[in-house]
Amino acid sequence: MKILIIAVGLFTSFAAGAQDSLSHYLSLAAKNNPVVLQKYNEYQAALQKVPQAGSLPDPELSMGVFLSPMELVNGNQVADLRLMQMFPWFGTLRAARDEMSLMANARYETFRDANLQVFYEVQSTWYDLYKVRQNIILSEENIDILRTIERLALVKFRTAPSGNSTSSSSGNAMSAGVSQSSTGGSQAMGTMSGNAGNNADAVPQNQTPQSMQVNSMGVAASGSSLADLYRIQIEMGELENNTSLLKNKQNTLLAQFNGYLNRPVLTPVSLPDSLLVDTLDIQLEAISDSMLMYNPMLGMLRYEQQSLDSRKKMVTKMGYPMIGLGLNYSVINKNEMSTSAMNGKDMVMPMITMTLPVYRKKYKAMQTEADLLKAATTQNYMASANVLKTEFYQAVQLYQDAKRRITLYAGQSMLAGKSLDIMIKNYAASGSGLTDILRVRQQTLDYEYKKVEAVADLNTAIAWLKKLGCLETVAGSNPSSGP
Repeated sequence: MKILIIAVGLFTSFAAGAQDSLSHYLSLAAKNNPVVLQKYNEYQAALQKVPQAGSLPDPELSMGVFLSPMELVNGNQVADLRLMQMFPWFGTLRAARDEMSLMANARYETFRDANLQVFYEVQSTWYDLYKVRQNIILSEENIDILRTIERLALVKFRTAPSGNSTSSSSGNAMSAGVSQSSTGGSQAMGTMSGNAGNNADAVPQNQTPQSMQVNSMGVAASGSSLADLYRIQIEMGELENNTSLLKNKQNTLLAQFNGYLNRPVLTPVSLPDSLLVDTLDIQLEAISDSMLMYNPMLGMLRYEQQSLDSRKKMVTKMGYPMIGLGLNYSVINKNEMSTSAMNGKDMVMPMITMTLPVYRKKYKAMQTEADLLKAATTQNYMASANVLKTEFYQAVQLYQDAKRRITLYAGQSMLAGKSLDIMIKNYAASGSGLTDILRVRQQTLDYEYKKVEAVADLNTAIAWLKKLGCLETVAGSNPSSGP
């Protein structure tokens, strides 16, 4: 399991700057993820092909027994034993061993790519969980703010002047006006008496429209307070529904995250209260070149190209003769009729054999096959490099955009929060401006979430760059050392 230990060391630096809990989950993913274990076992299996390819063909042993001893001059032959060992042309086994060793290195690169891919998926899902969790917290906090505003609106509604009290005050004002007019008429006796009577009749007529206006203002104030309550309750209902949707999404992400760790889907996941901003140890300009050098998929294709070169050498040497060395042993019994000095002595005969590769088409076809596969691998390398460059610029764009948004939304969130505090105080004092409060409250919610989202996106972008193999620490192990 030395390779898995190396992988643990790789993702420890891979998760630099992240929270301790995330490092722990990356460790679990390296040890338990089925895809990583599959690639690890495939790499181990590829290593076992190296001694197979570098071994000589099995020796051949043949034995024959005469049912009736064969009469010879020097005795009776009863059995014949033959042992033969074939030897490929010089360098054939070395080329075959190099091919399998390079293919094992290619398998190691696929194992390393699976590690990086799982690490990236664990990190990105963990950041998504953090964003959803923070969104739920912000929604619940804003529901509490709306409840505070609702209590203020309820107090405003209860203290608003009613229509009956307004009518009574208007009636009292009308009676006072009539009494004053009558008094003025009695004091202005003589020719002014008729005019005084007319003034007494005119006073109620002038006061009636004013009382109706005051009454309508009281009803409007009461209706406005009630409408404010309805609007607040509508906002609260939408936030509560959004919170429920976020909790459902959280369960889905939780199942996805635990799937990467190969554990029960509803296992709780530890998340921090605040997410630290990860940092890059090298400049973006230097990352692009290192990506082409350390990316595991490109490394796999390079190893495949080298293995095809070794295969071509191997099949070329397979077109040369194979030489076999052997020994023939004949078991001979004594012949009573023979007087030879060799009577009854077994015979030992060294042997040499050689194959004749006269059918050249198959060997030429194998060489052409190796050349075509190498050309295809070269084209695959170029296509993969182009895709990686595109991914690199996408990750850089995400990183730079998130870095800019972190600064922007930190300031916007602070200003919106201050504005909301001032407007709530004004609403409590004057009872006006609810529409602006709701609008600024929604802006505050958006800015707080966008700030959290920007930090998570920046860390995800860095994880993406590391997945592409842009850091030396990610590629800093030698597969040739073996487990």
